[in-house]
Formats: sequence, structure tokens, C-alpha cells
Amino acid sequence: MSVAPAGTALAGGTDGPRALRPLLDTVLDALTTGAQDRSGPLPPGGPDAVARAVRDTCLPLLPDEGTDPHTALRTLVHTLAVGAADPADPHCAAHLHCPPLALATAADLAASALNPSMDSWDQAPAASELEAHTARALAALVYPAAAAPDALVTTGGTESNQLAALLAREAPRPPGATGPLRIVCGANAHHSVHRAAWLLGLPEPLTLPTPHGTLDPATVHTCLAELTGRGGCTGQVLLVATAGTTDAGALDPLPALADLADHHGARLHIDASYGGPLLFSTTHRTVLTGLARAHTVTLDLHKLGWQPVAAGLLAVPTPAALTPLAHQADYLNADDDTEAGVPDLLGRSLRTTRRPDILKIAVTLKALGRQGLGDLVDRTLAVAQTLADLIDAHPGYELHSRPTLTTVLFRPTGADDATLATIRRTLLAEGHAVLGRATTPTGLWLKATLLNPHTQPGDLTHLLKLVEGHTPR
Repeated sequence: MSVAPAGTALAGGTDGPRALRPLLDTVLDALTTGAQDRSGPLPPGGPDAVARAVRDTCLPLLPDEGTDPHTALRTLVHTLAVGAADPADPHCAAHLHCPPLALATAADLAASALNPSMDSWDQAPAASELEAHTARALAALVYPAAAAPDALVTTGGTESNQLAALLAREAPRPPGATGPLRIVCGANAHHSVHRAAWLLGLPEPLTLPTPHGTLDPATVHTCLAELTGRGGCTGQVLLVATAGTTDAGALDPLPALADLADHHGARLHIDASYGGPLLFSTTHRTVLTGLARAHTVTLDLHKLGWQPVAAGLLAVPTPAALTPLAHQADYLNADDDTEAGVPDLLGRSLRTTRRPDILKIAVTLKALGRQGLGDLVDRTLAVAQTLADLIDAHPGYELHSRPTLTTVLFRPTGADDATLATIRRTLLAEGHAVLGRATTPTGLWLKATLLNPHTQPGDLTHLLKLVEGHTPR
């Protein structure tokens, strides 16, 4: 069978790889020249310049007659690369937006080419088995003493947190409970916790103040006592803790919060989207002591796990916790097929069609092992400490606090909020650096979220010089 023309050839089958190979050469060339032409972490000129470049090079996007496939591929990939925020650049440090491993990216290509759909076994025979084993291996990191821990693959922390709230809403209730689930979280919690309550029709979460960046056990105790005491909440209570806040990378006191949840009969969910990969590190995993006491735990490996988006998980200590997600559709999981031994995948997600995102994760785990991933975690946390040391030693900068994970908050000494915002936007417009911003009780801070384990001290020194060059004298 001959290979069809590049624009209509299929990626699968025995001829698929032959059709892909020259197209991949085009993609890789366009990625290379795009990064060279950008020559920095972000395209210069701001939104207007990027929008103009996309219009000039890519339109019309639906012509009456097509063009050469290699030309179309080269043009659009090059445009995307030139106009990208490149998380592999050491000066691209605003968000929990990691530079993915080349290994994981290559695996993701195979997932796209094979295109399994993870909603029924007959669409994804090997992928479904691989997902089951990989999810359980990661869940065992979270719950090492559990007999059969499990995890669902999600699109990220937001979906995982929403699923955790759903499972809490559907869980068996305490005796006499009649009211709706009440969620208790800190002001430091991710916004998806509030959106989950909204989506599920639950009352607005009770949001406790976190003036020092983390939940205070005494405040939590008072809140839970009022909710679960006589005359308080008549339903289930879900306490949400955070292991790695978005603003500062702070960790709530997990053991103390687990004690309080036990004492007051509340469920505990821990959002470890950011901090969860410390489980790979022999040096740092003790920071997550208490994680295994949660009813549900969110992980997100497209943050401190170097995976292409998406790579989230929700871990549970027992498969029985996932029972509320069970669903039946004759064309996907007919009862007689399930009874005959065909695996039922529909209860593994609220989504129907979903990608085999587990493949890139499985390849990474297999190739690097726990030790290799732990080394990347250790190196990245060390980069954050190095930046904190440089800021501490610099008379022109103020450090908010020593980093817990890989987020460093700092600002030029004496700079007000308006000045800091202007510095950040100027660096963005020039394409020189991508820094985030975080508001704390002590005002606005520049935020460096460091996720590149290969960043060198010289890169960090240069980053500080870029900021210094835009600080008013």
C-alpha cells in the first residue's frame, strides 16, 4: 500500500510512521528556527505585536483551496514557536508552567498517532491496562500503607479538585446528616475549590484567613467545632488543605490538619498539585508527612513533573472510593461485556473521550525511575534556594521568605505596588523575562516560579540584573 499525500495520510497503521517522518522533520526545523527568531523567553512587543504577526503569517486559515502541507505546517509551527512563552528559558518563571521533558514529549507524539480513546477497552486495549498499572503505582506513592490504592487520570489540578469535591458530596454521610456538603478551605486555596462548589451546587466554601500564607490549626479547629457541634452543619464537611500554594509554594500543616479532620469527623482533601512530586525525592518527601491520611489527593505532573499538558491525577486509598463515578452506557460498557471480563473504563472519569495522557507519564517513570525524578526535584528546589541566596545578598532586593518549594517572592527594596507592576509588564513587553506577581498581606511581590532543573546561577544573576535595570532610581 502506498503512502497517501502528506496532507491526507494517516498517522496510524503500518504506513503511518513513513508518512509522519518527513512531517516531523518539518516540525523540528520550524521549532528550531522559531526559537532562534524569538531569541528569548517571550516574543517582544506585547499582545498587539503578537496578534499582528499571527494575522500576517497565518491568515486566511480556511482558504478555498489548500496549500502545500509542509508549507502550512512550517508556517504555523514557526509562528507558534516565535510567539511562544518558552518555559525552557530560565527567564520564563512566572507560572507553574513547566518545560516538558523531550522524552515525555516524544511519548505524547505516539499517543497522538495511535489515538486511543480511554472510554472503552475496545478503543484502547493496551493503553487502558497501562493506565491502570501506572495510576496504581503513583497512588502507592501517596498511600504506601494502603492495600490497593488507585488514581484517576485528569486534565490537571482543577479537574482533580472538582472530582474530590464530588466524591465527598457522594460519600456515605455521618449518622443523622441531612444537609449539603460544606467545604472549608483557606484563603490560600486554589480558586478551583470555589469553582467546584459552584459547579456542584454546593454552598460557598467557608474560607478561613491565612495571613501567614498557610492554614492555622487553631482557626481550623474553631471552625470545624462550630460546624460539627450541636446546632452546626447537618451534612458532611470537607476540609481542603494545600501542599504547595500557587502564590508562594507554601504547605499547610498537614499532620495537624489531618488530626483535626479525624477529631471532628470531617473528610480531608489535600491539593498537592504543586508539591506532590516531592514524593519522588528521598531528601524532601518528609515535607509531605500527613498526605496519606487524606481521603483524596490531587497530583499534577505538568507542574513539578516535567510532563506536557495535561498530566493530572486524583489519588484515593481504595478503589471503593471511586464507586460514585460508576456509569453505564450500552455502547461503551454493556453489562454482559463487563460480566464477560471486558474492563469497564467509563467510571474512570467524568469525561467520555479522553487522550491516553498516561503514556508520557509511564515512559518517564520507566526511564527515570523514582531516583531520577527525585534528582530533578532536588535540583529544582536547589535552584530556588540559590536565587533566594542571591536576593538575600543583594542590597537592592528584599526577599519575602525562604522558599519551601520552587517559588521565590522578591522585590526591589522600597518599590511600591505600581512600580512592581510596571517592571513586570515592561519585561514582558520587551520579551526579556516572564515573572509572576503575588499579593500578600505585606503588599505586592514579584514571583519567580522555578521549574527548570538545568537553570544555572548565572541565569539567575542575569534575571536579577534585568529587573534591576528597570527599577526607578
